[in-house]
Amino acid sequence: MTRDLLDGYRDHIIAAHKQPLFLLLVGFICSFVFIRFSVRMIRAKVRWWPGNVTPGGLHIHHMVFGLGFLLVSGIGVFATSGGHPWIDWFGLLFGIGCGLVLDEFALILHLDDVYWGEQGRKSVDAVILGILITALLLTGYVPLGVVPGQDTRWGLVSVIAVNALVSIIALLKGKMWMGLLGIMVPGLSWIGAIRLARPSSPWARWRYADRPRRMARARRRERRLHARADRARTWLFDLIAGAPDKVAAHHTATHRVAERMAARATAHLDAHAARALARRHARLADRRGAAESQSARAAGAAGAARAAAAGGEPGRQDRARARLRVVQAGRRRAYSVRPLPTAAPAPRNPYPHPRLPHPHPHRRA
Repeated sequence: MTRDLLDGYRDHIIAAHKQPLFLLLVGFICSFVFIRFSVRMIRAKVRWWPGNVTPGGLHIHHMVFGLGFLLVSGIGVFATSGGHPWIDWFGLLFGIGCGLVLDEFALILHLDDVYWGEQGRKSVDAVILGILITALLLTGYVPLGVVPGQDTRWGLVSVIAVNALVSIIALLKGKMWMGLLGIMVPGLSWIGAIRLARPSSPWARWRYADRPRRMARARRRERRLHARADRARTWLFDLIAGAPDKVAAHHTATHRVAERMAARATAHLDAHAARALARRHARLADRRGAAESQSARAAGAAGAARAAAAGGEPGRQDRARARLRVVQAGRRRAYSVRPLPTAAPAPRNPYPHPRLPHPHPHRRA
């Protein structure tokens, strides 16, 4: 059995010049498994495990070590011109760096510590996708169906163009796995491009907006098929990488995001309510001012009519009363939009306990 494995390794890996790629895949898988085991031990607060690397209180993420591995391996390949056996060792280091960096892909994407949040699932997606693409390259699959050394010219161009177009359609329909893996396996992307789009995908928003029956079919399929697939995927990812925090009450990043969103929503609602209230006060003041001005003019006209009927000019009191009504109407219009009243903060009592003696009795009011 061991002899057969060694012979197969020599024939399919060494003889085919795929040993650097094989070591890259081995380093990729081993580093991901090790680091996930490490973070799960740290999360479980196991005493015998070393824990996080925190020199001087600064938590260093394992992504930093992964970037170091990537730099060393990349520079080393160029420095040694890709000669043996250096390229094999640098391929192993590159795979280790890929596993460490992609394990925190969600942190790089969101620029926040969402490792144990729901957004942290993107890291597992990135790692599994990277491992699958590397494995497909190792087994002989090539991107877009291109066969090296095949002189097809227009046929090659047409294959690449059609497969790329179909993969883009599958991605727009929300079939992420089929679209990305369809780059390596051309037939897989056709399945995602032909089937109905997911309701939350860009394709559904563009094409199903005026087709309610098709949108209803997509939602039924989402509930019936994709819900089961998502549950199976969630179970598998929980088994591989650990379950995320459902309600991250102690998470500092969650508090920051929640407070930021609440402040924005409150400010928006307060500004909207204040503007609506100001417009309402202005309309009411306009109506009251117009009514009082009209009544003042009517009263002045009536006084003038009475004075003319009596054979004299309008009295001084009538003129003063009409002028006062106009002034009061203008004041109500000018001060109709008032800021919302805010409650003054209650004065703080530095000595709240009634039984404790006052430290300075002569200063007590």
